[in-house]
Amino acid sequence: MREKTQSDKFKALARELECDEDEAAFDEKLKRVAKQPQSKRDERETPDSDD
Repeated sequence: MREKTQSDKFKALARELECDEDEAAFDEKLKRVAKQPQSKRDERETPDSDD
């Protein structure tokens, strides 16, 4: 039995973690874990410019 290469180890771990190569699936999962807080600029009203 030959020793596994780094590539083989990576592929095995990716299968174990149920990784997916689909970009849309990645984006959906990323949105679940990395919610961006609303910026302060978006929270306040934009001032009217009455010059």
